Amino acid sequence: MTTNGALNRKLRMALVGGGQGAFIGRVHCTAAVLDNRAELVAGALSSDPERAKASAPDYAIPAARAYGSYQELIEKEAALPADQRIDFVSVCTPNHTHFEIAKAAAEAGFNVMCDKPMTFDLEQAETLAAVVEKSGVVFAVTHNYTGYPLVRQAREMILNGELGEIQAIRSTYLQGWLRTRLELEDHKQASWRNDPARSGAAGCFGDIGTHAYNLARYMTGLLPESVSCHLRSFEEGRQLDDYGTAMIRFDNGGVGNVTASQISHGRENDLFIEIDGTKGALEWHQEEPNKLILRCNGEPVKIYTRDPNAPFMNASGAAACRLPSGHPEAFFEAFGNVYRSAYDSMALRSVGEDFERKETVYPNVFDGLEGMYFIQQCVTSSQQSGEWLPLKHDQARR
Repeated sequence: MTTNGALNRKLRMALVGGGQGAFIGRVHCTAAVLDNRAELVAGALSSDPERAKASAPDYAIPAARAYGSYQELIEKEAALPADQRIDFVSVCTPNHTHFEIAKAAAEAGFNVMCDKPMTFDLEQAETLAAVVEKSGVVFAVTHNYTGYPLVRQAREMILNGELGEIQAIRSTYLQGWLRTRLELEDHKQASWRNDPARSGAAGCFGDIGTHAYNLARYMTGLLPESVSCHLRSFEEGRQLDDYGTAMIRFDNGGVGNVTASQISHGRENDLFIEIDGTKGALEWHQEEPNKLILRCNGEPVKIYTRDPNAPFMNASGAAACRLPSGHPEAFFEAFGNVYRSAYDSMALRSVGEDFERKETVYPNVFDGLEGMYFIQQCVTSSQQSGEWLPLKHDQARR
């Protein structure tokens, strides 16, 4: 029997979204079971009941627990005996549906793994954070890049003061797949991302700019103070931004830059971050995730590789590894690390023990709230010609 800390069984998972033609649902499912600590037992895989049930065999979900809607899933699972019902719901649907699904699950007492951005707008995020606090469920937001071993290695190095005081951050995410208006060609992924009714107030910045911002916050722990942003839609007629850049002031006096693009030729998922401290500077690239570059004036450049057995790896970096050095670990494993960290909290909750709610290794509901505030303030700042606006949110601030 696989154990989850204090819990001597696998956690039972329900998947909402991820039906035929979807991408991220399959990623969630793969990551969730990677460490054999959970099993997928139920799902509502599409907003179309027939398609939802037709997609169930793709995930080996039994017909009796292949539901036609998330409402049916939550109602019927909540009615099952405690030793049969699900432990958590993974929300893998378009942005505009996250809130209603996650809120219903939390109110029913089910833990939640929610894709990002967490909600459609800030008001929903504030409401959801309050619901999660009241219900006491475990709530994780799958900012998956926080799960890479060398991101966690860098985070511990920074928080331990090895880079000194952090003064400047440059976090960038470049793609090129929306260089043309794919949303006009019935392209599923492009269509909802460029529809304000489904994506929200931001396009590119909501989709990938939030990843760049979250990575900067996660790795450095710096608290934001204010933001000035410029968003553009360079493809004529596109309703939402496809490029943007934001300047951020942090509480410690440091500054940051977040740039996101979906119209840069030849760029795929080029997320990278550079962090300058008084003692040294770090650089990490998502497309080469098993290398971390450290620079200090007057010293040779150091390249850390992902090696759980090396003496230079700290506890956080080593704990995020599954394979010996030389065997690349990447996207699925990073996603799996977010799940694995949340499972530790779910296991404690399941046996009535307390667990950390704010200072978690995995991104939580307060990080999700902060991400929505970032989107709102960036959009508003851009509409006001880059005016500096507050970036502290009292409900989310740590």
